[in-house]
Amino acid sequence: MSEQQAVVAAPLQRGNPKRKKALLTLAAIVAVVGLVWGGYEWLVASHYESTDNAYVQGNVIQITPQVGGTVMSIHADDTDFVRAGQPLVKLDPADAKVMLDQAEATLGQTVRQVRTLYANNGSLAAQIALRQADVAKAQADVARATDDYNRRAALVGNGAVSREELNHAQTEVNNARSTLTAANAAVVGAREQLASNQAMTSGTDVQQHPQVQAAAAKVREAWLAQQRAVLVAPVDGYVARRTVQLGQRIAAGTPLMSIVPLNQVWVDANFKEVQLRQIRLGQPVQLTADVYGKHVEYKGRVAGLGVGTGSAFSLLPAQNATGNWIKVVQRVPVRVALDAQQLKEHPLRIGLSMDAVVDVSKQDGKTLADAPGSVFTQTQVFDSQDDGAEAEVRRVIAGNSAPSALMVHGGPPAPTTAKR
Repeated sequence: MSEQQAVVAAPLQRGNPKRKKALLTLAAIVAVVGLVWGGYEWLVASHYESTDNAYVQGNVIQITPQVGGTVMSIHADDTDFVRAGQPLVKLDPADAKVMLDQAEATLGQTVRQVRTLYANNGSLAAQIALRQADVAKAQADVARATDDYNRRAALVGNGAVSREELNHAQTEVNNARSTLTAANAAVVGAREQLASNQAMTSGTDVQQHPQVQAAAAKVREAWLAQQRAVLVAPVDGYVARRTVQLGQRIAAGTPLMSIVPLNQVWVDANFKEVQLRQIRLGQPVQLTADVYGKHVEYKGRVAGLGVGTGSAFSLLPAQNATGNWIKVVQRVPVRVALDAQQLKEHPLRIGLSMDAVVDVSKQDGKTLADAPGSVFTQTQVFDSQDDGAEAEVRRVIAGNSAPSALMVHGGPPAPTTAKR
């Protein structure tokens, strides 16, 4: 090596140790960071699944009328809190009142018609006795006419009775026999009428007669229609999306407003397909809402996993059986139940964004829920709407009924001796 080359190589040899040291230091830092990250993934991050694609959901109960009518008054507006059974909207009850009056009039008329059926049993039985008396009279007339004919027939030979008189006697016999036949037919007809009338009345009384029961059902229906002119809140909750207006003519089933019970909300966290491998029912979930920030942390648990992706239940599902296709990672909704006390202290609204982190360290839970063991939700505010209907039916029947003897036995009451 020449002297000039040695002079040039000397600075390079002096700089190599520093560069090598820096590279080794950087490699060590990268290795440590990699080990720390790997340890964190192995020991911590692998036990959690998180998503920010989570939203608050709840029951949105639509208030719809069961009968049509004109809106007379509105008792609640948007954002108002209402109790179960509290009136929300009142409709004009005039139409329902007219229907109830007509149904009561029909029931009263039916009761009187059925009473007539029971009363006819006695008159038809008397008709049978009368027709049987006619048969006995006709039989006596036949016997008398036959005797007269026989006596005249014996006297025709000696000329004591003319042939014309004998023919008249024969005619009397024929007429008597015809009368007897007609009387027997009248007895049969009277018995058939009695049997037909008894078929309409046997085995029941006036109050339990099918015709009366059908008319009573119309009274109950009209009574319910009158009670349903007042729309009440089925549950405790807040009013939302009120669209009804005063004077509006509405039909049955028209949405008027919604009731949202904010104490019955939950979170639907939409996890990717690959995140569902370790998610099980009952696993704890930590949630934060954008509306409160990080200082309010909700504790929940996995209550259920959806049975289909969002695209499968969309209005227009994807058509993947095409020539050009791009795979899109699907998401499945996971229902997270919230703590009731936390909801009371920090209420949520439907549709709010949430961040959900699921602790998947425990794998002893199920992936699909069992059949429910009790009623999920119910209301009892409508149970008492028909309480007064039965009393109204009994009042109308009692006002148009006969004495108890007539109702039970199907005939007039036994005569009594008047006191002097």
